[in-house]
Amino acid sequence: MIIGIASDHRGYKLKEKLKKYFNKKNIEFVDYGTTSTDRVDYNEFASSVCKSILSGEITYGVLICGTGIGMSIMANKYKGIRCAKIDNAMEARLAKEHNNANVISFSANVLYLEAKDMVDSFLRASFLEGDHLRRVNKILDLENECCKKTKDK
Repeated sequence: MIIGIASDHRGYKLKEKLKKYFNKKNIEFVDYGTTSTDRVDYNEFASSVCKSILSGEITYGVLICGTGIGMSIMANKYKGIRCAKIDNAMEARLAKEHNNANVISFSANVLYLEAKDMVDSFLRASFLEGDHLRRVNKILDLENECCKKTKDK
């Protein structure tokens, strides 16, 4: 398992703290930026993580921006990415268990301990399948249908 982590300028400090935590816990990760608190747009950083998941380079993504919303919207534009914008550890766990999320995003305003708990809950969880598989498959069917219509135009 390899985690991709990225942030915009607002999430940079929290991202750096999480990287130290990953090192301490021997969690393999790739940092997709940004590299400072200088003002940037989140789009390219979310894209880099998503493209790396889809290529198989990494397993999961963690995205941090001012609210977590922009990163989530951007990530969910990629076919095969299921990004959940989360606010707590329970939502992180349920995103994986119920929706088979492969990316989580959250606000740069959360405390480090909350962020650590959210990431831990997400990484420890497993997709439960059952009724949830049927629902995720419906999402995939819609995604495939929409992509087909776009190609046909």
